[in-house]
Amino acid sequence: MNVTRATFDEVMVPNYNPASMVPVRGEGSRVWDQNGAEYVDFAGGIAVNVLGHCHPELVKALEEQGRKLWHLSNVFTNEPAMRLAKKLTDATFADRVYFANSGAESNEAALKLARRYALDKFGEDKNQIIAFNKGFHGRTFFTVTVGGQAAYSDGFGPKPGAIDHCDYNDLAAFEALISDKTCAVMMEPLQGEGGIISPEPEFVKGVRALCDKHNALLIFDEVQSGVGRTGHLYAYMDLGVTPDIMTSAKALGGGFPIGAMLTTAKIAESLKPGTHGSTYGGNPLACAVAEKVLDIVNNETVLKGVCEKEELFRSLLNDINKKYPFFEEVRGKGLLLGCALNEKFHGKARDFLNAATQEKLMCLVAGANVVRFAPSLVISEEDIREGMARFERAVAAVVNAD
Repeated sequence: MNVTRATFDEVMVPNYNPASMVPVRGEGSRVWDQNGAEYVDFAGGIAVNVLGHCHPELVKALEEQGRKLWHLSNVFTNEPAMRLAKKLTDATFADRVYFANSGAESNEAALKLARRYALDKFGEDKNQIIAFNKGFHGRTFFTVTVGGQAAYSDGFGPKPGAIDHCDYNDLAAFEALISDKTCAVMMEPLQGEGGIISPEPEFVKGVRALCDKHNALLIFDEVQSGVGRTGHLYAYMDLGVTPDIMTSAKALGGGFPIGAMLTTAKIAESLKPGTHGSTYGGNPLACAVAEKVLDIVNNETVLKGVCEKEELFRSLLNDINKKYPFFEEVRGKGLLLGCALNEKFHGKARDFLNAATQEKLMCLVAGANVVRFAPSLVISEEDIREGMARFERAVAAVVNAD
């Protein structure tokens, strides 16, 4: 069957508006479309393709598991799931893991666990959840309400209750909001969709201390920041703060759908048999691929390389900005970076994205004022330099057209 971009408009629900080109093949950090045009990928499937496209070791893991077991249901366990869970607990603060299919599902599980734990330990009055403006935690009705962007949760009827928000990095506002009725605080240790905003050290430590004071669980949403993205296996490891619950997805499967919620043995006890579940969560195919991803990424050489590549990205971006001033600062950490546009180009992030696509470069936005990059963690220097040459041409096109 011959399909084109026009086919999308004929058969798909219009909640997406994809680019005019249709990718058909990828290798490493290069992608080819239906017409054979080659693109450099600085988007990484929105921080998902952590090892690029069709990494040979991931392909091998998928093929080998594909000849053994695909699906069992959680009436049974399976070896890849147990191995992956053991590697995750060995590498993090956590004792227990729950597998799902996505970041939203992992966050849904984390929020349900926090509510159930508070009910078990403190009673039904302890139910408030605090999150942060501009945060993003998924698209289920619960997670999108906890997310701090009303535009995503408005228009669907009554929202889940006992959820409050304050500004990220505003410790005084947070302290005014939290109380003994707070059961959980959910935050990204590096805000992604909200504009690539790093936490101030005193803020994140203050949040942890106030959670301890009020017996509230601290949930870190590491769906975008986790699995090597910041140069550490998980972002919390460089913040001097340990969460009670952490969620992971996106890069965890290197492109294969998987999510995980990690927590301590004590807290995990509240999800007794029957309290929560997932048909596909922990399936052998996803876990076999994710296990290989973790083996490759949780390596000193790879993680150090992320920091080295960050410096190259920043240096090349600054060179472009000297010629064509378009951003105020480069935000973020590791290979989750964002160019915050200067006042002249406010609201035009998508113009830069569209121009980049025209120059055969795939990148992202984070709101209307930030151009975002989330490439493969093992992208080559050659691909970084070629991608930046294309980005410079895109920037020139936007700046000169203004």
